[in-house]
Amino acid sequence: MSETRRIQVLDPRLANQIAAGEVVERPASVVKELVENAIDAGSQRIEVELESGGARLIRVRDDGSGIQEDDLPLALSRHATSKIATLEHLEEVLSLGFRGEALASISSVSRLELISNIDEDPRSGWRVVAEGREMAPRVSPAPHPRGTSVTVRDLFFNTPARRKFLRTEKTEFGHIEEAFRRQALSRFDIGWVLRHNQKTLHQLRPGNSLVERERRLQALLGKAFLDNALHLDLEVGGLRLWGWVGLPTHSRAQADHQYFFVNGRVVRDRLVAHAIRQAYRDVLFHGRHPVFVLYLEVDPTLVDVNVHPTKHEVRFRDGRMVHDFLFSSLYRALGDARAGGHSDTESHETGSGTPEMGVAERPVEWQQQPMSLPGHADAGDWAGGGSGGESGGGAREGVTPNRVRAFMDGYRALHPEHEETLLTPRQDAPGAGGDAAATALAERRVDAGADTLPEADATRAPPLGYAIAQLHGIYILSETERGMILVDMHAAHERIVYERMKTQVHDGAIEAQPLLVPVSLAASAAEVETAENEREAFARLGVELDVAGPETLLVRQLPALLGQADVEPLICGMLADLERYGRSDRLEAHINDLLSTMACHGSVRANRRLTLTEMNALLRDMERTERSGQCNHGRPTWCEMSMKALDRLFMRGQ
Repeated sequence: MSETRRIQVLDPRLANQIAAGEVVERPASVVKELVENAIDAGSQRIEVELESGGARLIRVRDDGSGIQEDDLPLALSRHATSKIATLEHLEEVLSLGFRGEALASISSVSRLELISNIDEDPRSGWRVVAEGREMAPRVSPAPHPRGTSVTVRDLFFNTPARRKFLRTEKTEFGHIEEAFRRQALSRFDIGWVLRHNQKTLHQLRPGNSLVERERRLQALLGKAFLDNALHLDLEVGGLRLWGWVGLPTHSRAQADHQYFFVNGRVVRDRLVAHAIRQAYRDVLFHGRHPVFVLYLEVDPTLVDVNVHPTKHEVRFRDGRMVHDFLFSSLYRALGDARAGGHSDTESHETGSGTPEMGVAERPVEWQQQPMSLPGHADAGDWAGGGSGGESGGGAREGVTPNRVRAFMDGYRALHPEHEETLLTPRQDAPGAGGDAAATALAERRVDAGADTLPEADATRAPPLGYAIAQLHGIYILSETERGMILVDMHAAHERIVYERMKTQVHDGAIEAQPLLVPVSLAASAAEVETAENEREAFARLGVELDVAGPETLLVRQLPALLGQADVEPLICGMLADLERYGRSDRLEAHINDLLSTMACHGSVRANRRLTLTEMNALLRDMERTERSGQCNHGRPTWCEMSMKALDRLFMRGQ
């Protein structure tokens, strides 16, 4: 017979060590908690000093408001905080810390010293020391500038089992540096310093201008991130989203450059992750992850930050509104980053002189625009379509139709044997004469009777320049003001056709097809309730769903495009999406997959010889088509090599 155990109150030291298991996972957790306290104290400068990856020493200094002498012992007590006092405060909390457990937990598994001063006189500071919380904290005078310094030595010295789980110094420091990077990105108005083993690794100046913020981004994430990111800033219905999103061509093998902040707090949220993933759905290569640094500002009363001990997760009161706002904003921003979207700055080049992929120049800043799913962009100023940008100018003369014609005349004189190849389709090429995609391109000729180039403005040239040749029946070579561009003609045309088909489908009612025999589905009570509440959403997507019983649904109609789809997993997935995210992208994803397949088979094929006019028509279409920097599968459709890179390649001027 088992012994009956009596209920007793835990020893305070043991209770703190148990709490430390949640709060203090590794040295990076200590840095996070101490830095958050420094931010909440109104600091303008925060310094983090480490030794041995934080296992031997962690010191965080700030110039914030400091802690009064009488409050120092209380600062190390559990559930003691100056940041909230009532439930109303918790519902609108803006501080990063508010549970009052961090310092108590840290001091229970380390040798902790806290020195603070609330006065401008550097001689009036006070120190409190606690070692594993075996004795009452000791307070003594200690000179210190205004602000607070917290020193944590020998982490887990009294819990050897926890210490054994620490990794190598390099690994632990890597986690600390990532925690530092998140905090430094959360507050651009604060100056930051990071030192490890007496070596300064980061020294970041405060600043709130766009230039100063981007200087910090470059220091923390590298120049490549900044060169391949779109800046956005928009506000709708009390929600503001600003920050930087990476172009699809600048993706990573791991999801390690993804930073999302809600009211200044870094979070990892499933709803947010889903919205961002959906925005990149058909422009990102499979297995790759987008990069972004995004900031969402929302009324504090509409978000609950008290749902996780480490405060990494949040809960939105209106999750559907937040999801749709994020998805629509990012989807539109990525759609506007089309081929040839130049700015006025010099092209960024790789050190080896290799071409840049997918985007020739740092994209222009994307500002607030009407919130709607994208269709076709407006036609530009160029004959034959296309939208242009300001001429890059420079020392070299810009590309004009006359220069291109002169180049082609000279080329023909030197290589008369290539006349047939350059100007007319090869009749023996696969698909010649029967290629519907090439025929459609041919119909877009500016002058159907002659191979003429579209006329350009005297001071402007199309961003993707003018075609001068076709290489191996696959690539289009174009000369631009900046250098040369290579286009994968099939990939580019595939995206153009795909976007047109999507617009046609989403601008009108989806053609629906009644099922000859309705499909019966077993469902939970929650799924039945979702089906009833979202009947209108299903109808808009061409799905007719009826409730046949407390746990039974009947599918009577599906979109015609999905006539052969497996009904049960499709509907169950849609119900799950609607229940979790407030909307379903499952059906749209299936439709888009079909459209992508159709676009692939309907696009111009390799080895189909195009005329110059057909090639130029394709370039102009790329310039006005959303997401034309990538094909439907996320691969780049074009790359550029500037004259600067070409000169470096051939050592000109050296």
